Amino acid sequence: MTAENETLKPDAPLTTDEDGTYVFDVIEDDAGTRVDKWLSLKIEELTRSRLKALIDEGALLRNGEAFSDPSWKLRAGEQYRLVLPPVTEPEPQAEPIKLDVIFEDDDLIVINKRAGLVVHPGAGNWTGTLVNALIHHCGDSLSGIGGVARPGIVHRIDKDTSGLLVVAKTDAAHQGLTKAFAAHDIERLYECIAIGAPRPGFGTIDAPMARNSNDRKKMATVRDEDHPNARRAVTHYKVVEVFGRARAKLKGDALASRIECTLETGRTHQIRVHLSTIGHPLVGDQTYGRGPGLSGLRPGEDVADHAIETVKNFRRQALHARVLGFRHPTTGEDMRFEQAPPQDFNTLAEALRAL
Repeated sequence: MTAENETLKPDAPLTTDEDGTYVFDVIEDDAGTRVDKWLSLKIEELTRSRLKALIDEGALLRNGEAFSDPSWKLRAGEQYRLVLPPVTEPEPQAEPIKLDVIFEDDDLIVINKRAGLVVHPGAGNWTGTLVNALIHHCGDSLSGIGGVARPGIVHRIDKDTSGLLVVAKTDAAHQGLTKAFAAHDIERLYECIAIGAPRPGFGTIDAPMARNSNDRKKMATVRDEDHPNARRAVTHYKVVEVFGRARAKLKGDALASRIECTLETGRTHQIRVHLSTIGHPLVGDQTYGRGPGLSGLRPGEDVADHAIETVKNFRRQALHARVLGFRHPTTGEDMRFEQAPPQDFNTLAEALRAL
């Protein structure tokens, strides 16, 4: 019999059925061990508290019958089956979240998304998202309302990116818009503020992208031949304003720049990754922006110190989806929307413009 205060190494074999049910027969060496402790040692992905909750919910069977005592000490000859419930995502619920609606008809809705609003529910963000707001705003008219975790969402922009996106309200509109995005038949122009200024002041970044091999939450530019999951990514950019050139330590350089980016493709984090790859990460980008900041600026003057502080306190990527154009999937009408950047973006530009 094994003492409770010893480090246990259960010897009884643990197997799983085709449906994922854990099965084990108690042998003599494991008799006297608490059932929840034994299971926690054998099933590393489940904590003892989670196992206790499962047992309380009736997920454990002893000799074919439901068993709900986690402190029970095993007896030789017993057989246990732990039946794990299927993993399900919570169904998104309607929430009265204010939306900035730019256009709406029976088929679609165009939203000016504020920075900080997550588009669709996911791990860590099951509530308070754009989807929750849309369900409340549109009711049962939203495309896919009964069948998917992202009803109506045809494309998305990052949580901390502001600007325009279109959402389908009918399945027909959803299919039409999805085809347009897949064919790159959508006009998308973004405005951003980056550290430094690319040279030349306009060009195309054609660099395939894939998940970062060291951090699955990040994207990276890769070579096609080195990465089987690489996808083509093309960004056209144009510098429309430079900031702080006269104050930079190196003659002719710019401390920051305002750039327009037109997407030919739409990969996750595409603009942020592409500009960072060529040495000009976006101001405020906490993921790809480990760059020089405004280190080229001479501090000690009110204007310069204000610019340094403004950049330092800008805690999101300075990126705004300014233009969205597409052909209406039902009427065939050409639709084009333009939305100026929000106040925090403009305040940042004004501080840099004063340099």
